[in-house]
Amino acid sequence: MTRGTQTQRPSATGSHQAISTKELMHLHFVANGTKPASLILRHGSVLSSFTGEFLLRDVVISGRHIAAITPWNYFPSSAGVEEIDARGKHVVPGFIDAHLHIEGTTTVLADANCIANVLGERGLDFMRETTTPLRIFRQVSHKVPGSGPHLELGGAKLETAEIARRVALPEAVTLGESNPFSLDLASAEKQSAALQAGKRITGHTALLKNEPLWAYAAGGIGDDHNAHKTEDVVERLRLGLMLTLMSGSMNSNIESVFSDIEALKDGLTHISFCADDKLVEDIDKTGHIDRHVREAIALGVPAVKAYRMANLNPALYYRIDHLVGSISTLEEVRSEIVIVNGIVVARNNTALFANTDKIPDFVLNTIQLHPNFFSAAKYAVNVGGKTYAWVQAMEMYDGYFKRAFHARLSPDASGNLLCNLDFDILKVVVIDRHHGSENRGIGFVRGFGLRKGAIGCTTNCENQNLVVIGTNDEEIAYAAKAIDSLGGGYVTVADGKVMASVKLDVAGCMSSAKWEDVRDQSLLCDEAAKSVGCGIQAPFLIASFVGLNGVPDLGLTEKGLIDCQAQELIDVVLSEEEVGDVGSLAEYPVSAPKVDESRKTGNPDGVESVFNEKDTTHLCTQAEYSLPAALAPLPNV
Repeated sequence: MTRGTQTQRPSATGSHQAISTKELMHLHFVANGTKPASLILRHGSVLSSFTGEFLLRDVVISGRHIAAITPWNYFPSSAGVEEIDARGKHVVPGFIDAHLHIEGTTTVLADANCIANVLGERGLDFMRETTTPLRIFRQVSHKVPGSGPHLELGGAKLETAEIARRVALPEAVTLGESNPFSLDLASAEKQSAALQAGKRITGHTALLKNEPLWAYAAGGIGDDHNAHKTEDVVERLRLGLMLTLMSGSMNSNIESVFSDIEALKDGLTHISFCADDKLVEDIDKTGHIDRHVREAIALGVPAVKAYRMANLNPALYYRIDHLVGSISTLEEVRSEIVIVNGIVVARNNTALFANTDKIPDFVLNTIQLHPNFFSAAKYAVNVGGKTYAWVQAMEMYDGYFKRAFHARLSPDASGNLLCNLDFDILKVVVIDRHHGSENRGIGFVRGFGLRKGAIGCTTNCENQNLVVIGTNDEEIAYAAKAIDSLGGGYVTVADGKVMASVKLDVAGCMSSAKWEDVRDQSLLCDEAAKSVGCGIQAPFLIASFVGLNGVPDLGLTEKGLIDCQAQELIDVVLSEEEVGDVGSLAEYPVSAPKVDESRKTGNPDGVESVFNEKDTTHLCTQAEYSLPAALAPLPNV
C-alpha cells in the first residue's frame, strides 16, 4: 500500500535489535554536541513519563535512538539535519497496545495465535518477516491447537520445545494467553520456559475468583485483559498482575473500571491499554490506543497518568522501555507526526511508507471444505418422532461471554429441529476447514437476531475453523459454499444470494488488500447483516468467539459442543433428566423479541444484569426479554 510521500521503512527486526557498538559511540558524540543529529524536534512540550512533567525541550535524535532531551535551541541548527517545529504541540512516547491479535500506535504486543493455528511455524515466521513501521513484539502462542485432540482437530500444531525456543527470541516479550482451566504439565513446562528466559506470561482470567484465580496466577501469569469491574481490577492488582484494559470493537472495559478512580489509587501505575480484537473500520473511525487515552481523560484520569498507561507502564512491565514518538495536543490525543526508529512515518493521518512485502503462496488458498458441507442435510439435528426437544444453547452478545441456557425447539415433519426466529434461537455450526474432513459441531445460539439468511466467517478463535450462524440449514449450506468460493473471510447471505463479503485471503484471517478496501467491505457486510435483522455491533467479531472453549460456559468446535469448565464434549440435545423440572413455561412470543440495548452494545454489565453468576444454565422463557429480566435458574449441566 502506498500513501503519500514514500520514506525509508524500518526493517522487520530493527526495532528489536540491541544498540550496536557503532551506534552507541555515535550516540555519545551526538549527545555531547561533537557530531550532528539526524533529526531534531524543536520547541515542543515534552512529556517526561517518569516525573509526570511537561518540559520545554528539544528532542535530539541519532539514527534509531534519542540522544538527548535539551533546552530549546541548545544545539544550533546544522546543514543536513532535518528539523521539525513542534511549537504548541506535546511530544509524547509512542503508544503501546499491550495485547492484540492481529487480523488487520507505534508499538504492539501481538499474539499471532490465529495464523499459528492455521499454518503453525510457517505462519509465525511469515508474521515475523513481514512488516510495516509498526513495532511488533511477540506474544508467543501458548498452545496450538488451543485444546486437546478430544475437543478439536485444529489446523496446525506447535510442540512445547518450539514454543520454548520462540519465547526466548529477542522480539518475544511474553508467552501468550492460555486457557485458565488448563492447569496441566504441558502448560507448566511452557510457563517455566518463559520465566527462565526472563519473559512475562500473558493471562486470560475471564471471571475467575478465589481459588481458581489464585491457582492460575501462581503459574506465573503476570497480566490480564479480562477484568471489567473496578473491584475485579483491584483484586488482580493486589495479586501483582498488570491490568491491560481492553477497548475493542465488541466492548470497552474502560468506563466501568474508571467509574471509581479513587478505589484504584496507586494501582494506576500498573494499568495499561489494549484493543485485543478491533475491526479496521473502528480503528479508522475512533482510533486505536489514542482512543483509550481520550476515554480515560474524559472519565477523570489525569492526562499524564493516562499517557503513562499508554506508554511507560507497559514498556516497563514488558521490559521494552530501552527500545521504545508522536506529537499531539494533550487532551485531544490526535497524533500529527509519528516517528519510529528516527524516521517520520506518518503526518496528519497519512502514512509515509509503502508496504511492498511479497505474500508467499503458502498463506493463500487455505480453505479446505468437504463438498458435503454445501448440502443442507449435513446440518440436520434429528430427534426422531418427538414433538419437541430441549437443547443446550448459548447466548452471545459480546464475544467470549457465551452463557449457557436451555431452549425448547420443535421439529419439522422429518424430525429435524427448526430454529425459532421469533425467539431468536438460531443454529450455529463450526466446520473443519483445514483438513477437508466431514467434522462439524452443531449448536444453537441467541443474540444475533437474524430474521433470514446466515452469516459466516473464518476468523474463529482459536483454531480458525469456519463458523456459520443461520436461520435454516439451506442458508447455512449456502454460506459455507460462499466462503469456499471466497477463499476465506466474512459473508452475509440471504435467499440463496451473497449480500456482501470480505475477502480474507491470507490464511483466512487477514487481507492482502488495502486497508481502505477492507474497511469498506466490512462496513457493507455489517450493514447487510443488519438488513436481515442482526441488532448487535460487530457480529462477525462476536461470532468468531464461538470456538473459544476456555471461557466461560460453552464452546463449539468441529468436534462438537464443549463444557468449558469440565473441558468435555456434551450433547446439544438434552434428556428430560438434564432439563429438570421446568415448571410453568411461558409461551413463545409471536413477534421478534425486545433485546436489552445495553446487551446489544456489548456492555458486560448488561449481560450480568440478566445472568445469575452462580448459575450457568437457564430457562429460555419470554420473561427473559422483559426489562429488567429475571431468569429461573436450573441445575448446571
